[in-house]
Amino acid sequence: MANRVFRIAAVPADGVGSEVVQAGKTVLESLAADSDGEFAFEWTEYPWGTDYYQRTGRMMPEDGLDQLRGSDAIYFGAVGWPSVPDHITLWGLRLAICQGFDQWANIRPVTFHPGVTSPLRQVENTTPDWVVVRENSEGEYSGLGGRNLAGRGPGNEVAVQSALFTETGCERIIRFAFDLARSRQRKHVTSVTKSNAQQYGMVLWDEVFERVAAEYPDVESDSCLVDAAAARFVLHPEDLSVVVASNLHADILSDLGSAMAGSLGLATSANLNPENRTPSMFEPVHGSAPDIAGKGIANPIGAIGSAALMLSHFGLDEPASRIRHAINTTTAAGVLPTDLGGNATSERITKTIVDHL
Repeated sequence: MANRVFRIAAVPADGVGSEVVQAGKTVLESLAADSDGEFAFEWTEYPWGTDYYQRTGRMMPEDGLDQLRGSDAIYFGAVGWPSVPDHITLWGLRLAICQGFDQWANIRPVTFHPGVTSPLRQVENTTPDWVVVRENSEGEYSGLGGRNLAGRGPGNEVAVQSALFTETGCERIIRFAFDLARSRQRKHVTSVTKSNAQQYGMVLWDEVFERVAAEYPDVESDSCLVDAAAARFVLHPEDLSVVVASNLHADILSDLGSAMAGSLGLATSANLNPENRTPSMFEPVHGSAPDIAGKGIANPIGAIGSAALMLSHFGLDEPASRIRHAINTTTAAGVLPTDLGGNATSERITKTIVDHL
């Protein structure tokens, strides 16, 4: 009997989600088997997603959050399919879990792997390494607004989408970013804003950032407008360590960072409830990829790297480091998926990572 048994709710959802979740499970089970009884996993899989929606009219059952609540963590695949509008699939499952469980901190490391060609020339001489900290509960994804005036006839409808910024929401994610920076070799936080044009919500963000930064004299900080931040990601990535941004800005910039590292298939993420009042959720950033689903060529590295984030969340830093080392050893050996210019199948990449654990 293992000393610690972690109850994991697996939600593969749509497309390649089932393939990459299975790859992550394979790696985690290999680590557990080699842990001399230190830890083990107990899996419960939930068949929610677009197929479930087409049968029931919902992306997950009404009591879905209650079913997940007893888990130690949620391991998520990908959501979305061409037969159902994306706003239905996203709000019906992934965002329903994130917001329902107040997973307010979304962590997205940007990692450059050996053997993977980056479009950035600078990578030849430096090894950029930064983390995007995304406010994950409000901002531009609050769901506030509506569509009105359609009764006035074609061309007259009005849509309003409001971004919500609360002082509490801004402060907790900014403070989280500074605490994270204290744990890194380069103690620096960059705030991404757009307060020159968004004079209410983002000015509040700026004011909170300035106030919190004063409480961390050991951490350097600066503030950058989002358009300038996008250019900075490309031109001076070596300047970055921890980047904190609103829901929308961080979503876009973290995808840019992963593309610079080689592919969205590499991107890992953790949706955290830092107080541990509810289970946190770990998922690759890539989508469901309907064009390659079922072909066995999906890139499992993002999902496997997200499994490492889950282990770190459990305090299992050494096994998490073993996963990251095995991923790097695999890419350095040229075992790469098609999105990175290779020809390795998902199964071969997973097996190679397991062999390098």
